[in-house]
Amino acid sequence: MTCQTGQVKCKKHHGGNRMKETTLRENKRLLLIDDDPNLILLVKDYLEFQGYQVVTATNGLEALLVLEDKTPDMIICDIMMPEMDGYTLVEQIRQDPRTSWIPVLFLSAKGQTQDRVKGLNIGADVYMVKPFEPEELVAQVESSLKQAKRLIYRSVIGAETESANPVPRDIELTRTELKVLQLVAQGMANREIAKHLKVSQRTIETHVSNMLSKTHLHNRTELARWAIDNRVV
Repeated sequence: MTCQTGQVKCKKHHGGNRMKETTLRENKRLLLIDDDPNLILLVKDYLEFQGYQVVTATNGLEALLVLEDKTPDMIICDIMMPEMDGYTLVEQIRQDPRTSWIPVLFLSAKGQTQDRVKGLNIGADVYMVKPFEPEELVAQVESSLKQAKRLIYRSVIGAETESANPVPRDIELTRTELKVLQLVAQGMANREIAKHLKVSQRTIETHVSNMLSKTHLHNRTELARWAIDNRVV
């Protein structure tokens, strides 16, 4: 059974039908940004029911504060919001190397062709118009996450096939950097390392960035391979 509530059509879910596809969605964190509290509650509830972790913000400025502490796997964002609109937010996200890779889905009541074109040109990967079907939203989220995974895989394979720059000799790593490097080599993500070492994710990102600078390597994959091959950890 479906019900029309505000700008999202939500299906009522029951305990007996809670079949979650956890393979892709497990541990995937979404940042949902909208100034409509009712839409936030409905969409957050639906996405969490589908197996996602959902962090929320009510405008672009609040979202930037969230991004200082948490790096989501995808951003779902309204356009017309107080303090900072979606256009400005996405422009800032795309200019920051730390967040430029994150898929963005615009969810807006602005449905004219020029609105869609502007949103996509600004940097959104997907543009959906309110009201919308939650099943379509989930499908678009899954499609965007798969696309991001393919792009990451392609960049890793490309890095592996290119001739790597020689790593300088006599690199000095701090004791903390060695701890972080050991966990990177084990395949842990930055947020997992931060939780393990009980520090902020930004601190871990700084350590990784410093090690990349010292080794002249391009990414975490090369850093992990270098550490293992040279028995640094």
